Amino acid sequence: MSVNLPITNEHGFYEIRLESIGGLGANLIGKILGELGALYLELNSSNFASYGSEKKGTPVKSFIRYCDTDKEIRINSPIEKPHVIGIFHENLAGKIPVMAGVDENTVVVVNTNDEPDAVRDRLKMHAGTLICIDALKIALEERTRINMVLLGAIGKATGFITLDSLEQVVRDTVGKKYPAALEGNLAGVRRGYEDIIGTEYKDDGKYPYQEYKEVKRDWGYANAPIGGVNTIPGSTITNDVSASRQGYVPIFHEEKCIHCGLCDTTCPDMVFQFVQGEYRGKPSMVNKGLDYHHCKGCLRCVEVCPTAALTAELERDYDIGKLHVRNKDLIVDSLEFEDTGANSIVNTESGN
Repeated sequence: MSVNLPITNEHGFYEIRLESIGGLGANLIGKILGELGALYLELNSSNFASYGSEKKGTPVKSFIRYCDTDKEIRINSPIEKPHVIGIFHENLAGKIPVMAGVDENTVVVVNTNDEPDAVRDRLKMHAGTLICIDALKIALEERTRINMVLLGAIGKATGFITLDSLEQVVRDTVGKKYPAALEGNLAGVRRGYEDIIGTEYKDDGKYPYQEYKEVKRDWGYANAPIGGVNTIPGSTITNDVSASRQGYVPIFHEEKCIHCGLCDTTCPDMVFQFVQGEYRGKPSMVNKGLDYHHCKGCLRCVEVCPTAALTAELERDYDIGKLHVRNKDLIVDSLEFEDTGANSIVNTESGN
């Protein structure tokens, strides 16, 4: 099925940029959109991703370019001024400049349950069309993942990708690998495609236009210490993994806890905090709860807990900011990236 691109840039390209974090499936969606253009829409297309360790919680970008078949795509640089941008978690609007290159001609698709005006203020969006979709809620209802819902929403936002083509590429790619999840994935794509409403914002001077700049660390190949010294004790700079959660969190019920430490042993991110105290009148290390800043919602602790002191609950039913978290007096609305943090390779039995 051939399509006509509605608008292109000065190079003749239609461009999509995905802003996400490891674990939410943006890399897969980028690959699907790239394949969609080449094999189903009779376009030339390219896709590549930009990420570091690909660990849950670390920033991920994916870039998709389309052009008519009478042109060639000979560039592989990051997309600076996207026609469509997909933001997989609204709290990415912290130290990552997700609004870079967004102007009046950009359609911004955001996974959020908030109203457009509030989301625009959080993103500090200069101008453009804002589409808010509660991808997490839809994913939970349809038993799929948020990336499938956002695939549908991003496809609709382009104005030329049809629902039929999206369903077909999902059948041929994800469906062949995970046939048991196909119906849920297709339902998520359909809901994402059908449930979007855009709000247009003009350049009213409220927020300035942000130029695109590559994020660079202070140290790199030319100036890093010789000898392979890891100067970051937690071996990861961007370590807030709270945005990796897929809708559920472990909730701690202290009155049921026997302080056995099984949760601490199984946790890949060392979120449980034990202090010296008393249990049943005897000195003991006592579990004080979770550091939700680093909890990515894997729920291993819920599975291993012998007394149901940890239960899987919908995150939106709780004000996580008021529960036991690290640096709770410094909590901000945006996703913060700390200088050091827990290393998922290290556990409490390592002696570290």
